[in-house]
Amino acid sequence: MTGLALSLIAAPVLLFGYAYAGYPLLLRLLVIRRPEPRAFADPVEWPGITIVVPCFNEEKRIRSTLESILTIDYPAASLQVLVVSDASFDGTDAIVAEYARFGVELLRLPVRRGKTAAENIALESARGDIVVNLDASVRILPSSVKALVRAFQDPSVGVVSSRDVSTGSSPIEGNQGESGYVGYEMWVREQETRMGSIVGASGSFFGIRRGIHEPAFPDALSRDFASALMAREQGYRSVSARDVVCLVPRTSSLHVEFRRKIRTMARGLETLWYKRQMMNPMRYGSFAWMLISHKLCRWLAYLTLPLGFGGLLLLALEWRIALVLLAITISGIAAGVIGMCWPQGRAVPTIFAVPGFALASNLAGVLAWVKVFRGKRSPIWEPTRR
Repeated sequence: MTGLALSLIAAPVLLFGYAYAGYPLLLRLLVIRRPEPRAFADPVEWPGITIVVPCFNEEKRIRSTLESILTIDYPAASLQVLVVSDASFDGTDAIVAEYARFGVELLRLPVRRGKTAAENIALESARGDIVVNLDASVRILPSSVKALVRAFQDPSVGVVSSRDVSTGSSPIEGNQGESGYVGYEMWVREQETRMGSIVGASGSFFGIRRGIHEPAFPDALSRDFASALMAREQGYRSVSARDVVCLVPRTSSLHVEFRRKIRTMARGLETLWYKRQMMNPMRYGSFAWMLISHKLCRWLAYLTLPLGFGGLLLLALEWRIALVLLAITISGIAAGVIGMCWPQGRAVPTIFAVPGFALASNLAGVLAWVKVFRGKRSPIWEPTRR
């Protein structure tokens, strides 16, 4: 019984330890003597780009999003702005139409089909050599688009992803833990870039060579994650660029973040299965190792969490130290539940906010697996209101 309990506990501990600590440490050791990514000067002629903004019922934010896009530093003659309204029924379309005189184009879908479908359909109208996907909820610095395009002067680069910065406007937000996690994730991507290629782009802001796009990519899958896999299949690298800054507002509460994580993890798992051949190290070498380490091992850790908790219950029947660890675990879960259920609009104490973020992340990972096993796909997304 003791051996079984220890084995059950070891599975999530080893997977979490490797995915979140061991793998980043190995990356760092492998790239420590490698040079920083090369910085490119401005091209002689800026290539044509298409900024695609998929949206659904964004009347409260789309105006400020378009104002932000129109202030970017890029030649107007080489810039196409395409807003894809996923059958919005509020005032989104009317607001976008006001910007037609500035060259903003509106493509309306008559029936809701989801973000990936909107991006697929946008390709039919995109004229740029580089397609830039941008969330309606984020803000980019005026210099970020040129910085993104500069990186494409390296002919081996097929995808350029932003450096996301988690921002908040109020001390009462319940999701402060997101900032630390986003910072960690951006650091890991920096190491992967120096290793050769990242294994997934930021869904908030990334650019891809138009020829790499798969126009028939399944609607229920995650294009931002798959973009790096598509690029590698065609012999390109994907990179994270430090000066391509994207300001991502934190979600307003842990409950909202919890729902978002379930959706994104489930879509990520389905996407990884769709592109599972990319995990073949005999064909894709170090990229396959990084993909397995960064994505699969993380997600497998969540799958084994219930087993680990069951093992701790069994071990607590025999070992006093296991009983103490069980009590600490249950206390942490209780604090996390309080953090997740904290009333919106009221400051969440750190003692509840931190375990709340941890609980939301881990529970979302478990439920994402449940969703995948049940075969529930969600092509029609409900945008995260930030």
